[in-house]
Amino acid sequence: MRRFYKVFSKDTIGETAFPQSDKLPKTIEGRKFYLSWSHYLVLMRISDVDERHFYEIETYRNGWSKSELVRQVSSSLYERLVLSRDKDEVMKLALEGQLIENPQDIFKDPYVLEFTGLPELVTYSETELENRIIDNLQKFLLELGRGFTFVGRQVRYTFEEEHYRVDLVFYNRILRSFVLFDLKIGQLKHQDLGQMQMYVNYYDRKVKLEEENPTIGIIICKDKKDAIVEMTLPKDNNQIFASKYQTVLPSKEELKDLIEDKNL
Repeated sequence: MRRFYKVFSKDTIGETAFPQSDKLPKTIEGRKFYLSWSHYLVLMRISDVDERHFYEIETYRNGWSKSELVRQVSSSLYERLVLSRDKDEVMKLALEGQLIENPQDIFKDPYVLEFTGLPELVTYSETELENRIIDNLQKFLLELGRGFTFVGRQVRYTFEEEHYRVDLVFYNRILRSFVLFDLKIGQLKHQDLGQMQMYVNYYDRKVKLEEENPTIGIIICKDKKDAIVEMTLPKDNNQIFASKYQTVLPSKEELKDLIEDKNL
């Protein structure tokens, strides 16, 4: 309790991030607390104030259990989101949590799939990776973030008498867009990006409703070269993304070093 007071008595956060209600308890100089004590036992161990604010907002907003909060902290969700945002958007993470307004907002690099139990070295097939994700679909949805609903796996479509299959299809209710995932256990190739472009075009032209937003395609691969992605996709691309995945929890120190390098 003493540590709780020391951490939060001087730790202010915008009240606009939480609903206002006089029925909810107040502690420490009028500040309102909405989570369980077990949640705050996790939060008070986060030394960075902005990071702690982010997890507090997201835990309340998404109704994360203590174990789900621990998983998100352990997988360095905050640092991974910071890596894909500019300085102004990083400040919003601390003040407002993760806002989902455009396709870039749902993107992470890397995706952490430690729940699959697969080894870090690639000794498995893409089918096995897909099977492990489906077996742990609830955990994968937690990794994806807010607004995702599962549509199907190996979803087939046909044109010109050719059959094609999309590995995983989701729908994001906030963006009102289909989100297609293609899994690659090796290094990303430009052909993979072209294939995803075809998937996205098909969904845009044949599947999505007129009032829905453009389809998003995300390739999750074991390794990628950013130059290949940059030269293959158009400059104004906001539909197709490529991200690495890893099957072990990332090192916070390594991610923070990457953030520092990015800000230099």
